[in-house]
Amino acid sequence: MPDIAQHRSPDSSIHTQRIRDFFLARQPILDREQALYAYELLFRSTAVGPANVTDDVAATAAVIAHASELGLANVLGASLGFINVDATVLMSEFIHFLPRKNVVLEILETVKASDRIATRVKELAQAGYVFALDDVVGASLDVNKLLPLVRFVKIDICGVKPDKLEAMVWQFKRENKLLLAEKVESVGQYQQCLDLGFDYFQGYYFATPTILSGKKLSPSQLTIMQLMAQFASGADRDDIERSIKQDASLGLTLLRMVNSPANSPASSTSCRIGSLRQALSSMGRKQLQRWLQILLYSETGKAGGTASPLLRLATTRGKLLELIAEKAHPGNRTMADTAFTVGVMSLMDALFGLPMDKILERFAVADEVREALLFGTGIFGNMLQLAKHIERAEESGALVLPILQRLGLTIEDLNAVQLAAFEWSDVISRSAA
Repeated sequence: MPDIAQHRSPDSSIHTQRIRDFFLARQPILDREQALYAYELLFRSTAVGPANVTDDVAATAAVIAHASELGLANVLGASLGFINVDATVLMSEFIHFLPRKNVVLEILETVKASDRIATRVKELAQAGYVFALDDVVGASLDVNKLLPLVRFVKIDICGVKPDKLEAMVWQFKRENKLLLAEKVESVGQYQQCLDLGFDYFQGYYFATPTILSGKKLSPSQLTIMQLMAQFASGADRDDIERSIKQDASLGLTLLRMVNSPANSPASSTSCRIGSLRQALSSMGRKQLQRWLQILLYSETGKAGGTASPLLRLATTRGKLLELIAEKAHPGNRTMADTAFTVGVMSLMDALFGLPMDKILERFAVADEVREALLFGTGIFGNMLQLAKHIERAEESGALVLPILQRLGLTIEDLNAVQLAAFEWSDVISRSAA
């Protein structure tokens, strides 16, 4: 593997500083069955100026180096990673820092398909790299020249009229390309793209509250709601154990989760928990309430036996906020627990199909949790807004640094807690599926 030091700018301190300016956003890509297929990894700069700094070798080398330092396996889990590349990256040798089996290289729409670029893409494809054309809005000389070399075509559905979108789908399907719809932000848009024949979907439509009258909870969710009510009323351990045993799948999922590697030290062989009674004895009430909040999102058997995308996003948010609180206020366990609750509960309106104020009528929460969830105010509201801005880095990445500064954190702090949150969420999601 080539030494990235060969491609650094002459001023190594400038290169190092540029790496420190970047933060990572991870956006899910789902398949037609609503299962997680991949993540797009977006590296955004908090420096003043354009958010996507890809116009010189030093900046793009910094992005690749940063991805390498984070460890893509830790960020992606078992999923693929889509990563934007421009002409500079395509022509560089440091592109080989990206593992060909784990990434899809998105050729940005700004790349002009010169003979030199086309030859380079062909060479990399022959070496095992997979390519996508990014932000395609129609046929063009550049698109047609690179089309035979790519597997995926990404279409920004917000920039295309419906009749033209249908024609584009027909055109690229005829070329046997896999189609990825991006910026899918509502269930209606998702359904339209599904009907047209798109293969993959990127956007937060699955996390957007769709208010449905008469939406029914699953039997497991009803049991969990009953359990949470029991906790609120101070029920004893025997009553709680009896309620869990009413739903065998719930009990098994709970045991898998408390024994997962994410729940150290219970994951060690000597400390493995083998029964519900043992689990209830070893965990405090707060810890069990935390697992119940997570289990509300668990949809075992849905999407081919994989964890729902809402579960992945909720657990990532919960852990991210908890770790931010720990970093900003070391030793304050109550604040960390509250931050976790805010993160997990922030998607319950999407889960239940109800407005957040109606959700909070069902759950007894502290005033600071209510204010954070309803109005995005207070310290927990700041943490939640930070998580949302990171998720939507293309639209609101510039708002990340001001909130970090209010919380007293650095970009290095953010990158560290994000990586830990990604890993934890991946383990928990696999345990719950």
